[in-house]
Amino acid sequence: MLCMKLSWQSVVARRMQRHHLRVPSGGSPAEVVRAMCGAHAQVLSAGEVSVALRLESATRLDVQQALWQDRTLVKTFGPRGTVHLLPTEDLPLWTGALGALPSSGSQPTAEMRMTSEQTAEVVAAIGGALSEHDLTVDELTDEVVARTGAWAGDLVMPAFQGYWPRWRQAIPAAATAGVLCYGPNRGRKTTYTNPHRFAPPFTPQNGEEALSELLRRYLYAYGPATPQQFAKWLGTSPAFVTKVFQRSDLQQVELDGEPAWLVEGDTEWPAEPARGVRLLPYFDAYAVGSHPRDRVFPGKASTRALAGGQAGNYPVLLVDGLVAGVWHQRKAGRKLQVTVEPIDELGAGQLRALDDVVQRLGEIVDAQPVLTIGEITVGPHA
Repeated sequence: MLCMKLSWQSVVARRMQRHHLRVPSGGSPAEVVRAMCGAHAQVLSAGEVSVALRLESATRLDVQQALWQDRTLVKTFGPRGTVHLLPTEDLPLWTGALGALPSSGSQPTAEMRMTSEQTAEVVAAIGGALSEHDLTVDELTDEVVARTGAWAGDLVMPAFQGYWPRWRQAIPAAATAGVLCYGPNRGRKTTYTNPHRFAPPFTPQNGEEALSELLRRYLYAYGPATPQQFAKWLGTSPAFVTKVFQRSDLQQVELDGEPAWLVEGDTEWPAEPARGVRLLPYFDAYAVGSHPRDRVFPGKASTRALAGGQAGNYPVLLVDGLVAGVWHQRKAGRKLQVTVEPIDELGAGQLRALDDVVQRLGEIVDAQPVLTIGEITVGPHA
């Protein structure tokens, strides 16, 4: 069989379409988040904008309702161990896939370390405590120590200018086990809860099956891609995910003379190239998950819109599906000041389209936007 050769233009057009960035979706927040393979929510307000801009006439309030009232979304740990919004219905898949990843990073010191039995005991204690109430981390500390022993509360984890109790290193394991996720903030304090309080009863899916399904979803949204790119998105080793590629039903293609992979038979492509102007917030899934980086962030965009090669640290301007600048917003009362710094001068039609996009951003965050074209002097995460 001849290897299909793909044009970069058609790849960009399909990614934009499948991310609902060409035409907003008429579906639900959960459906859009599923299409994105999760919405980054370390900065929750940015995650809310990521989801809302992909939906017809939606605002941040619609995303918040899906998260805290309807519970069709859940805020928990996702790819790379970072906080994401995920569809509640997909928790068996995500917990199964993430739980099957090999451990990474440095091992804790002997003073910090917990045995596998102690970790299991802490995870069970977390799940039990959160099955009744939303708890702050301090409240959860009291519960875990009461249910396990004083050893779980030993202050042995270096953190900022102090130390955290030993049990806290098991928080990601509890999330992967499906017994911990984020609850609504209590004032300025983060809370945790157990998703079994609002989700149908579930257990993590078989690890191999879950990883193969997650790979298919990733390739549907971001493909074609290589094992190295999928590993970077997932936060694991290329050697490990190469085995996932090998046991999945995939099709090899050629992009820019290099091999990449799609889901077998997924060969529909938009007839027209991506056109238009978009503003994506911090850590938008499209910018973070799309590769090759030098094609998604072409030319000067690779130095202006990436931070040490890392995508997501700057909100980005997209022109025809590619990063073409950065932007910044500052809200004061009902006024939203939006400053956009294009890498190249925008044409009259693009400026009109940008003004429409800024007006839509104002609707999403319930503010009166004012657009300025100019240099942005603040750094990443500002």
